[in-house]
Amino acid sequence: MPFGGSTPRILEIILKRMSPRILLTVTALVTVLVQSASAALEISRFDSDATPATGTLLAYDPMLGAGDLTLRCRGIILRGSGEPIVLCSVDWIGVANDSHDAFRDALAAAAGTRRQRVSLHSVHQHDAPVADSTSERILTERGLPAGPFESAIVQPAILRASNAVQVATTRFQPLTHVGWGKAEVFKVASNRRVAGPDGNVRAVRYTSCQDPALQAAPEGVIDPDVVLVSFWNGDAAVAVLSYYATHPQSYYRTGLANPDFPGIARFLRDQALPGVMHVHFNGAGGNIGAGKYNDGAPANRAVLAGRLADGMERAWKATERRTIRVEEIGWEVETQVLPPAAHLKIDELDAAIRRPTPQRFVLASQLAFVERVRAGKGTDVGCLRLGDIRLLHTPGELFVEYQLAARNMRPDLKVAMAAYGDYGTAYIGTEKAYELGGYETEPRSSNVSPKAQGVLMKSLQRLLEAGPR
Repeated sequence: MPFGGSTPRILEIILKRMSPRILLTVTALVTVLVQSASAALEISRFDSDATPATGTLLAYDPMLGAGDLTLRCRGIILRGSGEPIVLCSVDWIGVANDSHDAFRDALAAAAGTRRQRVSLHSVHQHDAPVADSTSERILTERGLPAGPFESAIVQPAILRASNAVQVATTRFQPLTHVGWGKAEVFKVASNRRVAGPDGNVRAVRYTSCQDPALQAAPEGVIDPDVVLVSFWNGDAAVAVLSYYATHPQSYYRTGLANPDFPGIARFLRDQALPGVMHVHFNGAGGNIGAGKYNDGAPANRAVLAGRLADGMERAWKATERRTIRVEEIGWEVETQVLPPAAHLKIDELDAAIRRPTPQRFVLASQLAFVERVRAGKGTDVGCLRLGDIRLLHTPGELFVEYQLAARNMRPDLKVAMAAYGDYGTAYIGTEKAYELGGYETEPRSSNVSPKAQGVLMKSLQRLLEAGPR
């Protein structure tokens, strides 16, 4: 008897009178139901110090010390739907090329999964390090100092992060619900590219701006909302992922490693919800900054942090949560070789790097990207499916138009985006943006061709269409 001696007598009589074919069908159905009920979704979280050692190089300057808040590397691990899925955010200016692969490999090994199921993003603070071992190799092979690309600067933090992930694998807890909330953030984000009467960029309103005329210009195209995705064990929130699109600088080049105003906002939310870990992702903020509302005065850091934290609090209060089942979770990824900018020629870059120039590090990063493309090494674009929620994970300093377009592709879904994945691309503008001028699409700023838009848009569309509706 398939159900053993504990089966109620009445059920035994019914089953004995069934035909073998019906009995087989019923048994198979019950087996599926039992397996589905026993399949457990679980979540764990990790947090480690990502601050480099005093005296090493940040992205621009030698590090004099750490600020009041340390740089963090934080994330979650999801288990129960295939191999574990890792989402990670680090308070660095960027993680590029082979370093992006190596960092993900370290986290994957610690979590017991594969690199393509690890999504790693930087928040892009500027008083922070950069990781790019490909650029380091290019410089050292030519007998030149690696500068900010020296792996020894970031390697201890990568080790701390992988150790934290390994510890997290011993601390899983049930994942029963997911939540979604969003709210408008007031007076933080503004478009950096201020257009003239002809539509071309007449000026760039950087992340701090003291020009009254530029400050008076409209906000321009932004995504005003911060999105919160929360993970729950019953009635207890375990982790909150926040997504907001803007450059995260208030002021920088202080010599003090610090997570700037998004890090302060994250800290404030940690304090407001003790025991709930907040992980912040920068959205597609390549052409977005706080310049309309920030003149670079140090006091504005706390002001911007308070405004972002206020938006996060209202998004938290607006959160609606629902149960989540194994079959509603999925991870899809596409690896795309994004076309490099036409002006990036290997021989020309090599010759320029060998000449004394303050642009040597930029040139090395450009050559690093082109060499990876020539070797067929692509850039991953991923999507986490959580019921009717889609979390897109993209490379580079993506323009906000990609985020808005992705949302419009599937208005029936709740869509959020994290950019600043593989930083090797640098800025990724829209195809039209490359015709309009502006810093972000200059030859020194963007490593990809305008045709990258077509490649990325198709990937986003396919990822949003993947999986059950």
